[in-house]
Amino acid sequence: MADDGARPVLHDSARPPRWVPRVLVMGAVAVFVAAWAWDALGQLSTLFVYLLVAFFVTLALEPIVVWLVRHGWRRGVAAGAAFFGSVVVAVVVLAMFGNLFVQQLVQLVRVLPELYVTISGDIERSFDVDLPASDVLLQQLVTEYGSDVASGTLAVGSTLVGVVFAALTIGLVTYYLMAAGPQFRAAVCRWLSPDRQTEVLRLWEITQVKVSDFISSRIVLAALSAAFTAVFLVIMGTPYALPLALFTGVVSQFVPTIGTYIGGALPVAVALTSQGLPQGLAVLAFIIAYQQLENLYFSPKISARALEMNPAVSFVVVLAFGAVFGALGAFLALPIAATIQAVANTYLQRHELVDSDLLRDPEVAERRGGRSARNARAAREAARTVDERRADGVG
Repeated sequence: MADDGARPVLHDSARPPRWVPRVLVMGAVAVFVAAWAWDALGQLSTLFVYLLVAFFVTLALEPIVVWLVRHGWRRGVAAGAAFFGSVVVAVVVLAMFGNLFVQQLVQLVRVLPELYVTISGDIERSFDVDLPASDVLLQQLVTEYGSDVASGTLAVGSTLVGVVFAALTIGLVTYYLMAAGPQFRAAVCRWLSPDRQTEVLRLWEITQVKVSDFISSRIVLAALSAAFTAVFLVIMGTPYALPLALFTGVVSQFVPTIGTYIGGALPVAVALTSQGLPQGLAVLAFIIAYQQLENLYFSPKISARALEMNPAVSFVVVLAFGAVFGALGAFLALPIAATIQAVANTYLQRHELVDSDLLRDPEVAERRGGRSARNARAAREAARTVDERRADGVG
């Protein structure tokens, strides 16, 4: 056979190489393993959220545990006292105001037909329209939405079971992390070099400070909300003004996303059932107005001072985390973002600023001088331009 310079055929061209089936099998196995891993991560995403919440709760309660340990308490006992003390406080608050909320809700349901009759009568007299009677409307609601109510009841029941499971999981992890304390940090640092250990402990301390500042800012906002609400309810003559104000302040700040609506629903229901429709609408208007004041002024100012964040940045971060991670994401958005910002400020290089009027406000003399100051600045700019042209040989 003559050598025509062509490369010899190493396999039969009619058959694929021997390695092709092996590659196909390995590729199929890799695809199935990747799909399984992705599904497993999706199933564990809820657990990761629980662990993140437990970690931040641990950081929030750590100062109390440290204070008790410094006063002679054992670490485990101090962790149990801090954890169960916070749980007892939460249960007492719910027990005090939950009963009041249920009673007022039952009264509201009882007076709803009378309120509908009054409102529908006013609308019929004012606009000359006929509205269905309350009995007919109730029958239509039961007929059209009875199945939805039943399915909604089942959904609420499953949600309550999920909430109990989440609370138990977060509580157990939180207690174990607080009880471990330095041992947990030591177990993490044993896997790192001494330089890395120093960095991890520094990041831990930064996160601790930011979470504490976040809790402090929430407490301040809750106190402001309770104070303003108490003054308004006292002026309106609403019963239980102080407990209702305290409930509104605490729930609106420590229940993410829907806390404002839950905290404001109780005083509205109390005013509506005990005083009447005008007073209930007045309390509702106050809740909405104060929420706007808090969102636009109080919350940005206090969050910026406590977390050293720009008010616009803090507002956008809460919206972004809430849209991606839901209610828990909105609640944890500020401490997470503040921690990231603090880490960036610590480890990223910062440079000197250039001299520019865009980096500072006008001077006081220029603001007071008005037109003369602007003319003087324009003259200086013109002289600078002339000097630059002369230096370039243009003028």
